[in-house]
Amino acid sequence: MSRIALYPGSFDPVTNGHLDVVRRAVMLCDRLIVAIGVHPGKQPLFSTEERLAMVREVFGPIAAQAGCGFDCITYDNLTVTAAEQAGASIMVRGLRDGTDLDYEMQIAGMNEAMAPNIQTVFVPAAVAVRPITATLVRQIAKMGGDVATFVPPLVAAQLKTKFAG
Repeated sequence: MSRIALYPGSFDPVTNGHLDVVRRAVMLCDRLIVAIGVHPGKQPLFSTEERLAMVREVFGPIAAQAGCGFDCITYDNLTVTAAEQAGASIMVRGLRDGTDLDYEMQIAGMNEAMAPNIQTVFVPAAVAVRPITATLVRQIAKMGGDVATFVPPLVAAQLKTKFAG
């Protein structure tokens, strides 16, 4: 039986923290599906198409190098429903600190009640990427700051273009 893992998030933008989680996740499964949540009430910086392209370009080679199948999808329903629809038995969640753990434990408990066949796996962030959040990256980039140490080069270039002028 193939182990399929779903890694959900907004990925707006992809950060080195996300990259760290993917590097660890591809070692835990045969196929990793990165699922980009699309919520009509939210206005992301990057369009769905831009985020899909970033995810494919940044994460695809890491999965390939690990011999892990890779796919990227979008969803606009419950994350646990997206996992079921994708055939995932593992949900991967990154943890930066205790605040993340408290929040993620609540979500994992609710997801387990709705879909007991999907196991949440927490991946602790490497020390170097713990302070990185997509929100802070967007704020720094918007104010003209250098985000090169927080995001992959492709993403840094796209952020620079997004906020040019």
